[in-house]
Amino acid sequence: MSLPIHAGDFFALESSLSVPEQELVMNLRAYLETLRPDLDDLWEKAEFPRGLVKGLAEARIIGLSWEETRPFENSAEFRGWISLELSRVDASVATYVGVQAGLAMGSIGLCGSDEQRAEWLPKMAAGDVVGAFGLTEPTSGSDAALGLQTTAQRRGDEWVINGAKRWIGNATWSDICIIWARDLDDNKVKGFIVPTNTPGYQATKIERKISLRIVQNADIVLTDVVVPESLRLPGARSFSDTAAVLRATRAEVAWAAVGASIGAYEAALAYANSRTQFGKPIAAHQLVQDLLVKCMGNITSSLTLVREASRKQDSGDDRDEFAALAKAVATTRARETVAMAREVMGGNGIVLDYGAARFFADMEALYSYEGTREINTLIVGRALTGQSAFV
Repeated sequence: MSLPIHAGDFFALESSLSVPEQELVMNLRAYLETLRPDLDDLWEKAEFPRGLVKGLAEARIIGLSWEETRPFENSAEFRGWISLELSRVDASVATYVGVQAGLAMGSIGLCGSDEQRAEWLPKMAAGDVVGAFGLTEPTSGSDAALGLQTTAQRRGDEWVINGAKRWIGNATWSDICIIWARDLDDNKVKGFIVPTNTPGYQATKIERKISLRIVQNADIVLTDVVVPESLRLPGARSFSDTAAVLRATRAEVAWAAVGASIGAYEAALAYANSRTQFGKPIAAHQLVQDLLVKCMGNITSSLTLVREASRKQDSGDDRDEFAALAKAVATTRARETVAMAREVMGGNGIVLDYGAARFFADMEALYSYEGTREINTLIVGRALTGQSAFV
């Protein structure tokens, strides 16, 4: 059975996936459709049911990057399609997977020892352990390389961590959190696997969000948190290692932005064909068709961009500027697209029941996290000119 192509894939690019990849995508789609009826209520209530963890794990999409956990050899492009498929249904679910499989497992996969990989990655892929990624701080976001204030100090075979983190996804209910802290002895940024039941670790849910409400973001306070040397990530020796984790996942955020665009577009297209004004479906009106075509243009141009960025990663040409351009452009275009999809629906577009409002709100977070448009622009600008304009 070949993979059905959804309405947002104008050139049927997803049909290029291998047979095993297409089968996994079809299984994932079927599972996500079982979630769809509850997503608006979950968004409105700002809840993430723990049951989703096992369901996503059983879909075999957690841990696709790692030899210990992947169901078959796959590519960065395929992992991008998975991110798109998730976000096409719900950007919060895609964000959970991005944190669990990308940032948290990525930190262990890229920076952990063989023993740490063997211990943690299979448990996380199975959904037995939920992870979070603690980098951003109340006063340090885009400037994390220089402004990180959380500290770690070695004391024999243990480390004592003090500081605070903000906007940490999954952190109110995760089992572990990867905490990035500055070593007081050598001033280098290091990474630690911190069990969230460790004394001195406190996570408080961030309330009153207007975006990604299903994601459980938290403020974290670490007060004399003690972890053994065995939970330090030995491959995390400086912020450049932290940046390698972010580089590996940034393109997938760009894919997720395209997915959210497609989700909003599909809702707008269905609405346009069912809503009648002036005696005919609004899809038959020129101005509505103009909006839908603009949506499709943004989606298609962004999709070809993110696919090429992932193909560069697969070829080994994994430059910061490729993922940065993909993330900056795709999220900017997605922000436009979800707004036009909402516009197709008129006043109904601001109501969750009609399918565009959730994507419209959620894109505000995707636009900003894992590198703002401005920061990604500076990464690309440095590559173009040879001049750094960061400070």
